[in-house]
Amino acid sequence: MRDTIIQLVYLASSVLFILGLRSLTKADSARRGMQQAALGMLFAIIATLAQQEIVRYDWIAAGLIIGTIIGIPLGVMVPMTAMPQRIAISHMFGALAATLVGVAEYWLHSTDIGHARMGALGFEVLFGSLTVTGSFMAFGKLQEIITGRPVTYRGQNAVNLTLFAVTIGMFVYLIVEPASPIVFYTMMGLAFLIGIFMVLPIGGADMPVVISLLNSYAGLASSATGFAIGNNVLIIAGALDGASGFILSIIMSKAMNRSFNNILFGAFGTVQAASTKSAAGLSVRAISAEDAAIQLAYAKLVIVVPGYGMAVAQAQHVVRELAELIEKHGGEVKYAIHPVAGRMPGHMNVLLAEADVPYDRLYDMDEINPEFDRADVALVIGANDVVNPAARTDPGSPIYGMPILNADRAQSVIVLKRSMNPGFAGIENELFYNEKTSMLFGDAKSSLSKLVSEVKTV
Repeated sequence: MRDTIIQLVYLASSVLFILGLRSLTKADSARRGMQQAALGMLFAIIATLAQQEIVRYDWIAAGLIIGTIIGIPLGVMVPMTAMPQRIAISHMFGALAATLVGVAEYWLHSTDIGHARMGALGFEVLFGSLTVTGSFMAFGKLQEIITGRPVTYRGQNAVNLTLFAVTIGMFVYLIVEPASPIVFYTMMGLAFLIGIFMVLPIGGADMPVVISLLNSYAGLASSATGFAIGNNVLIIAGALDGASGFILSIIMSKAMNRSFNNILFGAFGTVQAASTKSAAGLSVRAISAEDAAIQLAYAKLVIVVPGYGMAVAQAQHVVRELAELIEKHGGEVKYAIHPVAGRMPGHMNVLLAEADVPYDRLYDMDEINPEFDRADVALVIGANDVVNPAARTDPGSPIYGMPILNADRAQSVIVLKRSMNPGFAGIENELFYNEKTSMLFGDAKSSLSKLVSEVKTV
């Protein structure tokens, strides 16, 4: 009877996970999706605690307390600008848990483990281990603890391929001869190295895609854990996590014009052709807050393009206030959201939703791009590479072919930026030197506050 109830609760938990993922596909139901997923996880934990195999609860209670103490600050106190780093650390902890479960199972049953179960355990430990170190490296690059530049060296591909081939060879050997502890732990150690070597040649700008892919790997490891220990909810949740992370990685790679094969095999570090264009002899046109406010106040259509600079300045509330003033003057305001604006998918959506910007004002790239031709003003707030026309015009540019927001096709462009420093791609932005573009330099939040004050007086 107890087992039946546990499996029914696991089923309910799995259904809630699926409903949560479905709800996350739309902005107006995303909050409900998170609540559904959290409730599903609560059900899964409760059902697991009722398992007959548990003989003592003291260590479990300690883990719950420690996890709560760590988890609440990670969820509440970490700012949105640091959310990608937090996600990377979360993946690391999840993968570490899967790896440790695999190690414990092997340590207890290495002498009598079957071939099929060894395959699941080996897969779990292999992918879990490389996700642990890979996620930590991604965290370090995003947090700037280690350099965000690609770290490459001669013969790197040969080293990585050899390391991977040896590790896979050990994995296959363990399936045939499970009772080989030295091979098992050596494979795990090499997998840790693969995680490091896989992420080192990847630049900081590409970390969001890497994090998404590592999320997929962590899900696969969790699903393998479920097969190894006979836990149905782990199999389902891990498969959902692995599949969703994989699909998201593909979507992001397309949005960044990256080859998914390169993402999958950690080959971002491949040297690309360098652009021959520079800003030599070009100049930008600065604009005052007063002049920018006049343009915005009399505009019929303003398209706001938010970027990482808005997130850093926490300027989303002032953006909404400015938009309301423009609308009071008879204008229309729309928000153009690039798939990889900020440092993770949905970064801008979450920030603007936090400022109570209506969901129906947020437009995906494909929806909003045709609108730029009739826009009076494109207001670019801290965005850079996602509006760089070099993606269309410069075959030598690292971002050539990357889909961008067509801000340069608006009648006028106002860019809010601290300085002329390049974006993540490290190249000059042609938009800033366009004759239609005016630069309003300074912190995004203070610049927007000035615009709000000036628009009120128009």
